[in-house]
Amino acid sequence: MSNKQMQKRVASMREALFKQGYLDEQFSMLEELEDTDNPNFCEEVVTMFFRDYVRHINNIDRALAKNPINFEKLEDLMHHFKGSCCSIGAAKAKNEITLFRNHCINEDAEGVRGTFEQLKKELATLKTKLEAYFQAARQAGPSQTADRPK
Repeated sequence: MSNKQMQKRVASMREALFKQGYLDEQFSMLEELEDTDNPNFCEEVVTMFFRDYVRHINNIDRALAKNPINFEKLEDLMHHFKGSCCSIGAAKAKNEITLFRNHCINEDAEGVRGTFEQLKKELATLKTKLEAYFQAARQAGPSQTADRPK
């Protein structure tokens, strides 16, 4: 595959992530922070997020395992996690977190558990898609970043 074809593939992958609602403008802002001194800034931030998100998920899992459920604590844990999701532009995850927090307010244990499972699926899908995107972007080379739509 030629470099130009790879660049088109990367642009198409990126566009799909936005059209499918996985990412929002915050991701674009991270990409804009990349330069010749730090060409992989966005990927590094996303990698740190996915490394750190395991801790958040485990904390929420432990809180959900307690009986009775402390909805206030769950909402607080999820509030902090939402900030992390916002920092990388994880749009679908943010939506699930909003639902989760609403279920906490209503003390709806079933809703909380169902939404949490959906959140974990959304994050797993996002991780897979972003890994493929970043791999393709690295293969396409640095000239792709100059062509990135705003």
